[in-house]
Amino acid sequence: MIRSSLKVLDLQLAIRAALAAGLSVAAAQLLSLPYPIYAMISAVLVTDLVAAQSRKLALPRLGATVMGTVLGATINTAMPGGVWTVVLGVLAAMLLSDLLRLRHAAKVAGYICGVVLIDHGDHPWFYAFMRMVETVVGITVAVVVSLLPKLVRLKT
Repeated sequence: MIRSSLKVLDLQLAIRAALAAGLSVAAAQLLSLPYPIYAMISAVLVTDLVAAQSRKLALPRLGATVMGTVLGATINTAMPGGVWTVVLGVLAAMLLSDLLRLRHAAKVAGYICGVVLIDHGDHPWFYAFMRMVETVVGITVAVVVSLLPKLVRLKT
């Protein structure tokens, strides 16, 4: 019984994440965003089996997104790019998240800061802004999907 319930829970999470991924890509394309992949990644990352948890963590994750992009762009303008710059940026973003009591959003801050540090082009602030917009689209879609009733019912 426990194993069959676990499979249903796994299916529920997979359905929510897949739906959020597809809708976030569609929304990013509709908005003509340059890299819908970042909307999709953030939608999957923030989707939680417990829908209320996805909603509860939405604002901290949005705050972490802003912090990660600003930190990434700032580091980009102050330091040369490279592996160690990414290490420093991800470390700083995650530790700063913890200090700001955004512990549940630390991975999002580290991820978005690292993305900005890896590939910023010639305009790190514009690049950071676009990654922030795409990530916000993904988080927003994940929250909307969390509002849907359970797609798979547990049988008791």
